[in-house]
Amino acid sequence: MRNNYNLSGKTALITGGGQGIGKSIVLALAKAGADVIINFRSNTKLADETAEEVKSLGRKIWLWPFDLSGEDVLENYQKFTEEKHCPPVDIFIANASHQIRNPWNKVTIDEFALQMNVNVRSTLLLMQGVVPHMKEKKWGRILNIGSVQEKRPHPDMCIYAASKGALSNLVINLAPQLAPFGITVNSLAPGVIATARNETALSDPEYLEKTVQKIPLGFIGDPDDCAQLALLLCSESGRYITGCNYFVDGGMSLIF
Repeated sequence: MRNNYNLSGKTALITGGGQGIGKSIVLALAKAGADVIINFRSNTKLADETAEEVKSLGRKIWLWPFDLSGEDVLENYQKFTEEKHCPPVDIFIANASHQIRNPWNKVTIDEFALQMNVNVRSTLLLMQGVVPHMKEKKWGRILNIGSVQEKRPHPDMCIYAASKGALSNLVINLAPQLAPFGITVNSLAPGVIATARNETALSDPEYLEKTVQKIPLGFIGDPDDCAQLALLLCSESGRYITGCNYFVDGGMSLIF
């Protein structure tokens, strides 16, 4: 049987790839043979640690430090890849996001803009940058990392939820447009995953118990739960899957 998960010769760009779900996806793709470009905002220590793990797998890695809230996302990316002689990207995973907790009637313009710029605008701009090569090669994979909040929005994170909903719509809009070029476009929507972002909240026993009660499978997910599906969707095994949004949430999106 052919190894449909073999990504040798492919290069992947993962935003927010230095920690959490992003790091798990980076390592899954690297283990499958892909070289990777990791975007991170400021935590150089974690990015370096991820880079060392990738190198230990015999893969190439490039670290792109940049705050995706800026307007010059695409220009900075193109400058970086030219200076570092990075190969064109075959796989793009939009994982980076910004999340601010604030009731809807107290959200400021700056808070709204920051979340939309990082979560939506940067994704669209980077897509514009990587798709031409994918079209030329007649092969490409685009994966947006959404959220269970697309269906179960937290009352204090309405803008974050809205931004993830926008990404989900972008997937179903672009999937049929890019399909003729051999490019698949999908979304992976995590539920409650044990990452640094959720560490403080989940350390509260009462909060943890209430959260688990909302998850039919009865436990908190691990970043690797997301990474394994990401690998499938980014490999030849996912060649006939496009325009889909997969909830990796233990069934949480089904409970109201």
